[in-house]
Amino acid sequence: MEKKNRNTLLTAGAAVSLAAVGAAAHKNAVFIQAERVRMLFKKNDEIRDRGLAEPEDIEKVKDLAYGKDPEQVLDIYYPAGTEKPLPTIVSVHGGAYVYGSKELYRFYCMSLAQRGFAVVNFSYRLAPEYRYPAQLQDTNAVMRYVCAHAEENFIDTDRIFIVGDSAGAQLASQYAAAVTNPAYADILGMEIPKFRLRACAFNCGLYRPDPKRDKLMLKCYFDDPDVIGSEQMDVLGHITDSYPPVFIMSSNGDFLLDRVKEFADLLTMKGVEHEVHIYSPKDRKLGHVFHCNMNEPYAKQCNDEECAFFRKLLPHNSFI
Repeated sequence: MEKKNRNTLLTAGAAVSLAAVGAAAHKNAVFIQAERVRMLFKKNDEIRDRGLAEPEDIEKVKDLAYGKDPEQVLDIYYPAGTEKPLPTIVSVHGGAYVYGSKELYRFYCMSLAQRGFAVVNFSYRLAPEYRYPAQLQDTNAVMRYVCAHAEENFIDTDRIFIVGDSAGAQLASQYAAAVTNPAYADILGMEIPKFRLRACAFNCGLYRPDPKRDKLMLKCYFDDPDVIGSEQMDVLGHITDSYPPVFIMSSNGDFLLDRVKEFADLLTMKGVEHEVHIYSPKDRKLGHVFHCNMNEPYAKQCNDEECAFFRKLLPHNSFI
């Protein structure tokens, strides 16, 4: 009997050890995948931004800490000579939740500031080192900082716009749902600071993560896979008619182009004002998040049209 118990304990111990090895192997695979994505994306972004310089007609307030982690920093840009609060764009960067920073988005965000806006450009904690909901919590922490430091940075909290691309569009669309649906904010455990969200622009967005199609990305993002199908991740189910107007953008070379229809149809059903813009030149394909490429003429057209969409929602003297 004693020998049998000992064998049972040894078997159980071996099972626990194998489970631990399996968990460690899974964790290592996730981190390896994230590093591969980072290396690939970084190479492409370096090519995209080669030769660019920061514009001299923009004031830049850099490296403001909105949290304790080194990644929790933001920049604020506004036109040189600004003397009063401006309509403000908050940019949520993409990068499959594992990549990206304010440094990589500075040229894009400064170009938006050149169009007459104050612009908040921030880094957030990345997966898989930090899993969901860290990125969503960081977005809310940025808004708390923005509201607390609005006056000295020419930010008008009554005229806030949010832009996001790719995975950043998913974060931004989820945050917009929490801002405009208090019950959903409660589900997420978020206390939203006081500001007025006038509109959003979602570029090449991921709106409802697909557990099969987005499997590798979601393994990096979620520590608990059951969260994917939970109520807190049902963003589309918590969009109400209070959701802000939306500019939806994609392109003929965007691998997330097919995600647009479901989101746009839902906004139509909910009675939410929106426009869908699919940029499709006849002579070539425009790739995913082309709007961040400051050397791309269609990026200028897209960003001009998004800012025009924002302007039409404001009083005519907002930029005087």
